Amino acid sequence: MSISTSTTAAASGLATLEERLRDDLLTLGWPAKAWIPPSTRHDLPVHDVIVIGAGQAGLALHVALGQVGIKPVLLDKAPLDFEGPWATTARMETLRSPKELTGPAMGIPSLSFRAWFIAQFGIAAWTELDKIPRLQWMDYLRWYRRVTGADVRNGHEVVAVRPQADGVVEIDVKANGVTATWQTRRLVLATGRDGLGGATIPAFMQAVDKKFWAHSSDEMDYATLAGKHVGVVGAGASAMDSAATALENGAASVDMLIRRKQLPQINKSKGSGVPGLTHGQYLLPDEWKWRIRHYINAQQVPPPHGSTLRVSRHDNAFFNLGCAVQSATVVGDKLHVQTTAGRFVLDFLIISTGFAIDWSLRPEFADIAPHVKLWSSRFTPAAGDEDAELSASPDLGPLFEFQGDLPGIDHIHCFCYPAALSHGTVSGDIPAISDGARKLAQGLASLFYLGDIEQHFAKLQAYAEPELDGTEWTAADSAARIRQLQP
Repeated sequence: MSISTSTTAAASGLATLEERLRDDLLTLGWPAKAWIPPSTRHDLPVHDVIVIGAGQAGLALHVALGQVGIKPVLLDKAPLDFEGPWATTARMETLRSPKELTGPAMGIPSLSFRAWFIAQFGIAAWTELDKIPRLQWMDYLRWYRRVTGADVRNGHEVVAVRPQADGVVEIDVKANGVTATWQTRRLVLATGRDGLGGATIPAFMQAVDKKFWAHSSDEMDYATLAGKHVGVVGAGASAMDSAATALENGAASVDMLIRRKQLPQINKSKGSGVPGLTHGQYLLPDEWKWRIRHYINAQQVPPPHGSTLRVSRHDNAFFNLGCAVQSATVVGDKLHVQTTAGRFVLDFLIISTGFAIDWSLRPEFADIAPHVKLWSSRFTPAAGDEDAELSASPDLGPLFEFQGDLPGIDHIHCFCYPAALSHGTVSGDIPAISDGARKLAQGLASLFYLGDIEQHFAKLQAYAEPELDGTEWTAADSAARIRQLQP
């Protein structure tokens, strides 16, 4: 759809919404009054909560923590306004999620995408809108950050994480070419889909010169594919988006190399999106946690309807089904890709093989990686139900905390996609991000109170603000009243 509105009208509508939001936040008492005693260690300040990542998960957690009187610091290595994948590596035209989902709005209507959109473009445009354009979602998150006053430090890259036995987590942070050590009582990893690893690179590509291929999550200029014969391995959402982007940038052809003989057609994950599972995943028996997540993984999520049409509308797009890639070899200036259906001679290959939990790809976690308890040590699935992704998932405690044999490791909270087996999809995806953020924020508040309970009890004892000053009543003469009440 095309959205038309004057810049002046949009700015005026947004200003009106922001005034409404300020009143809503005032009504809700947000942010709540700070109540945690400040702390120092080695004569240096210790933050209460540091969050790695200022994408939608980090921003939602910032608001949730504000609701319980905690102000976090968010560190993000990306430059200002380019946090998360939306304006960098994501290539879909629109989000998959229905526009009605409130995402990180945290139950505040005036903080929702719907309110932000209508304020600028009107209710008629909202009614006409099908799915949310990707870059418009990024614009919304930029606005969200600004109006909530999130303390985001851009250009800050965490290069090491070291939990200490005294409950403080030390993190080395590189910014402006200088590395300094920060201290925090609680560290939250809001690091996204590849939060504990990175792109999955199949063995058949690992020895191939990188100039012949890219992963769909890589930053690259798709205009360089103009006039080239391109292959795309996979058939998920990112595969379709990469294929479409290549075609739209003038690729001579795009061959989708799809292992399955038929594309999955039903998004089973949508069928699991009920409040009982959103709030109850952690309480399920291990067998049911595994069974549900493995079933969704095995069924696979189909590419979105619109993303698939975005590819198939091109005559030079080819869907090669039952075409599993076996090897890739450089021959001259071409890439020979051997599949179960035969050999494809291509100029460039895009592999869309998803992400994996792979600690070796995240050197900043080298100190904790050997100590994190995984589901592989907690649960053994029945024969035929093995799942590498689930086995590699961290076995998290009730507040997303890592568990393991390293003192202080439970002061690090995994609020990103790898938490899905333990807690469900409440730590990254749009539908339940507010639920996950609220759960973690409220839990952190309880941990801080427990950790400082002596100080809080002393403060309770010392509390002496009078409710009454003694002038509000006159003491009765009880003996006289008793006589008056005699028969």
